[in-house]
Amino acid sequence: MTQKEFIKVLKKQRYSYEIQGDKIVILSKGDIKLFFITSLPPGVEFRNGGTVFLDSIKIIPPGVEFNNRGYSVYLNSLLGGWACDWSGSIYRIHNKSLLNLMIKQGVFI
Repeated sequence: MTQKEFIKVLKKQRYSYEIQGDKIVILSKGDIKLFFITSLPPGVEFRNGGTVFLDSIKIIPPGVEFNNRGYSVYLNSLLGGWACDWSGSIYRIHNKSLLNLMIKQGVFI
């Protein structure tokens, strides 16, 4: 998915965002529910106030970050559900920190 296509999705769903350099920063107050998208463009930061639901996502390129304030991230197609319940979770390492590291390393491309 290109940044332009992703921005169209955000506008259609009425999610607030800002362009900061080459990044799309999602700033909506609540949950982000993008159930049907299968990929994200590089340079997306989720900084929303709630949970992120990406049920059908199959590709997360390096440059995507989850800094949302919600409890976890829902990645059904990639992890089989919540990032916090994933069997590869490491005790005492926050699920979003581990997820961001894995994305940075290119695990989901």
